[in-house]
Amino acid sequence: MADGLRVRQGEPLVKDGPMETIRFNLNGRWIEDSTVAPTTTLLRYLRDVLGLTGTKEGCAEGDCGACTVAIVERGPDGAPRYQAINSCLVLLPMVQGKHVVTVEALKSESEHHPAQLAMAKALGSQCGYCTPGIVMSLFEATYRDDADQPWKVDDQLCGNLCRCTGYRPIREAANAVTGTRPADRFQAALQTSAPQSMAYHHESDEQLFVTPTTFDELHGLLDEHPDARFVVGGTDLSLEITKRFKVPPKLISLEGLAELHTLREGPTHLIGSAVTIAELEAFAERRLPPLHRMTRYFAARQIKHRGTVGGNLCSASPIGDLAPVLLSLGAVCVLRSKHSDRRLPIDQFFTGYRKTALQPKEILVGVEVPALDASTRAAAYKVSKRRELDISTVSAGFFVQLDVEGRVAVARLGFGGMAATPKRATNTEARLVGQPWNEATIDAAANAIANDFTPMSDHRGSASYRALVAANLLRGFFEETQTVPQPTLPTGHASTVLSPEEVRHG
Repeated sequence: MADGLRVRQGEPLVKDGPMETIRFNLNGRWIEDSTVAPTTTLLRYLRDVLGLTGTKEGCAEGDCGACTVAIVERGPDGAPRYQAINSCLVLLPMVQGKHVVTVEALKSESEHHPAQLAMAKALGSQCGYCTPGIVMSLFEATYRDDADQPWKVDDQLCGNLCRCTGYRPIREAANAVTGTRPADRFQAALQTSAPQSMAYHHESDEQLFVTPTTFDELHGLLDEHPDARFVVGGTDLSLEITKRFKVPPKLISLEGLAELHTLREGPTHLIGSAVTIAELEAFAERRLPPLHRMTRYFAARQIKHRGTVGGNLCSASPIGDLAPVLLSLGAVCVLRSKHSDRRLPIDQFFTGYRKTALQPKEILVGVEVPALDASTRAAAYKVSKRRELDISTVSAGFFVQLDVEGRVAVARLGFGGMAATPKRATNTEARLVGQPWNEATIDAAANAIANDFTPMSDHRGSASYRALVAANLLRGFFEETQTVPQPTLPTGHASTVLSPEEVRHG
């Protein structure tokens, strides 16, 4: 056993205050390591230190799913649940105090797990390299209580690639186990997995990694290390380590701050910056249909379990998926420094390419999003070269309110991929306001979009293509909201692979 590494069968040793030791529960045993570098990924630790090679490395960037493991998390309702995640993008301090399950734990002395049996019965594996990751995605599916529509089963496997087998038998395996929730040792362990503190503090000559659990601690850290970078889910920043081989010298994780995980419904919904995309997707399904539409094709489920609202917004990417929708919904950013809080309309948050209005030592606490009136027309769109797991070429969020005479009273049109920042089409909005909501008005407004943006050409699309798509999205929005003000995506399968039974019945 390596120096500094301990494996405990019972509860871990716990001390008051931040831990200097990485400590997490792996397959029912507590792992404690005081020597491992905090920027070591969970994948590399499993394989290189613990010798658990069932978890594979494929792409090392969260696309292939070969590295999928499950982690126990508690959502806004406080209930524990298994979540499939990409271990290649998770740094060890991100699992501090948590329970992790790898494929090695699934088989008991007497039998395999239902997810393993379903894959074997459906003939869902050939070369076997992708199989452990797929099985771990099916493991999460087995204990889900919310996979009540066919698209959710497809979405469960969106982040798992398989070049040999073909997806029909894999989906048949998913259909066989999803939501079965057997009363087995994993279900029992789920209910007894008491949450532990994420507090962690590592400081050496080469590296700083701290997970504060109070704002006072955070502000003290920022006073001492104003040049430290923030991290929460790590789905973007971890790529610097796995693909560019650059190790950020100072990292402060905001994941341990409970307030940032807030999801509160009301006349104005409050969405914390550490809320994951998966949590936002579930919250928005009945409350904010435009946001739900965008989160459907935001990323793979493993990514959505780790990626956060704040990470997506604070990266200030011109093709970030949340910004156009939140621009259209009139969201307000809640910002906090050591001395005060301030609220800033989101259309003032993005100040330039990859730049925001955040001041030094200031963080994004969350966003306030007004609830939608049932008569308001609102929708979101994402255009990309493939539907799932892709970066948008053009994305848009539209919001239109009509007065009693059927004229446009309010119009907010947010676009991504059309400028250096996510941006509203203010000139086009002005062309709409005061005009009757009809095809002639929409045509005139669509033609005016070219005056709002000067898009660039790149490998995802030419400038002329982007301009045409943006105009046509507005036309499509008009058509789609003629009968349903806030249209949802179809509830059928997202994939094109249908079973023979589904083909026979259309």
